[in-house]
Formats: sequence, structure tokens, C-alpha cells
Amino acid sequence: MDNKHKIVQILADGNFHSGEVIGEQLGISRAAVSGHIKTLSNIGLDIYSITGKGYQLAGGLTLLNLKSIRQHSNLTNELELFPIIPSTNEYLMSLIKSKNGLVDGHTILAECQTKGRGRRGKTWQSPYGSHVYLSQYRTMDSGLSAASGLSIAIGLAVANTINQFTKLQCQLKWPNDVLVDGKKIAGILVEAEGQTDGVCHLVIGVGININMPERSADYIEQPWTDLNNISDELIDRNVFIAKLLQQLDEVYQEYQLHRLDNLYEQWNDNNAFANLTVELSSVTKKQVGKCLGIDTNGALLLEDISTKVVSKVFGGEVSLRKKLKEN
Repeated sequence: MDNKHKIVQILADGNFHSGEVIGEQLGISRAAVSGHIKTLSNIGLDIYSITGKGYQLAGGLTLLNLKSIRQHSNLTNELELFPIIPSTNEYLMSLIKSKNGLVDGHTILAECQTKGRGRRGKTWQSPYGSHVYLSQYRTMDSGLSAASGLSIAIGLAVANTINQFTKLQCQLKWPNDVLVDGKKIAGILVEAEGQTDGVCHLVIGVGININMPERSADYIEQPWTDLNNISDELIDRNVFIAKLLQQLDEVYQEYQLHRLDNLYEQWNDNNAFANLTVELSSVTKKQVGKCLGIDTNGALLLEDISTKVVSKVFGGEVSLRKKLKEN
């Protein structure tokens, strides 16, 4: 465990701790403590410094603990926890490519990502100890095409988990965003490696906002919310992750057996843009139409405003948004 994570553990109680005492505990200088504090602030922690009192982590923090997660879950997934990692998805993909012998369900968790990614190469804000950053390894024997609707299923698992902690119900935005009251609370990034008709190796990446620090919020360019903002009580991320792992397992097993046959209607019941006029953009074209939901393959059903012809749009490098009214 590096000194930065040890400092977070010391500050996690939300009380003031002097740089001198922290340095003595870790066997490093006060200047080194100050340097680590600066780094921690740069990766999203709200740490205050007051002369004569020391350092304080605003609101305190409950750090992830694998033992606690396992105590709240009946699953036996292999779990790995990193204080800081560039990207949980990238790490798992590197293990797949190195033929590391991963076991199905192997899950990576992190307190912080320095290069967290969303869809279309966008940065996913990943401040330290604030949210859920999770990537899970899965295998599928029926090829890459069989995994095309998996992000739809995973979105349901994430929404079902969040709904256990708040009275507000999640909505789902095709293909892989989870919203609450029209604001993004979670995103999914599924990546694959394998053959079109053989064994497929999958990385299921999930990012969920739990408690957004003010400094990180300044970098987000779209409406967002977090779980602590919409819940009546503070969320223990360890309990939340245990519930999430259970939902991911249940939904994945269902998807393995029946694909989206028994899931697509549930998704449509929670479609954020149901029967609204939407704009679908890709690198090559832009479409406007009424959002009719998805079919059993996870394709978006888009009804042309003029002709009423319904087209199917499959996932990829596309952006979906509600069409603003013309002035």
C-alpha cells in the first residue's frame, strides 16, 4: 500500500490531522506529506488545510474493503481492489490479451482511475474514493455478435441496484446510460476480444456516481446526479457494490440463456426517451425521429417523423439526445 492511500485512510474519519503527525505515522517528512496531499487533491479529494490544525477530508470517507463486500454478497467472484489505476477496463483487457487465465466473473474495483473512459473516447471523471469504478470479465461461447445487446442488459442491472437505494426510479438511455430525473448517474462500457463465431472475451465496465466532489463536478459537461444526492441516507459503497455484483450476475445469467427476450420489455418500460422526438448522430449522418424503444436484439427503433417508417439502429459510435424544439 502506497503512502497516498495510507494518508487517505488516516483522513477518512473526517477529523483534522497535522502534517507532522501524519509524517511520523508514515515515516516521511512533512514536505512529503504536503506533496501527497496535493496529488490527492488533484485526483478529486476535497482536502482542506488550516494552519495550526492540519488537514481535513471534507465529510470523511468510507473506503472500499473486499472483506466487507464479500460479507454482504453470497457470490464467489474473484475480486481485486486497486487504490489507483489508470483504467479498470484497460487493466482487464491487458490480462485478456496476455492470456492470463482469468476466471469468468473476475472483477476489478478501484478507488480512483486516472484515465477512466466512457463511450466514444470520452473521459469518465473518477475522483478518489467517491464513486464505483468496476470492470468484470465474462466469456461467451457464441461469438461477438451474441454480445451486441449486453450493454442493454447491464444497464438494467445497474438501474435495479440504484433503485434499491432511492425512491426515485432510474431511466435508461440507449444504448448504455442510466439517468435519474434526466440526469446521468451511471454509464456502461462493454469491450470485447475474440472471434465472430467462437469464444468471446468480454470486459463489462461500470461507472456509477455515488458522492461527487465539487472539484470533479466542475469538469462534467452534461447534467449529472449522484446517489447520495437522491437518497435519504449516505451510501456505503461496500454494501452497494455487493448488491451490484448480485444484480450483474443475475442479469448476465439471464442474458446467457435468453439474450434480451425477457429483458427488452423491462428496458422499454424505463426508456428515458419513450415516444419523444430524438436526434441520433454519428460520424456520417444525423437522424431525427420518434424513439419507440428497442427490439429483442437491443436495436433502437426510430420512427421517421414524415414517412412513419421505422428503422433499426444498432450500437456503435452514435449519440442520442432529445430533440430540442425549433425556435
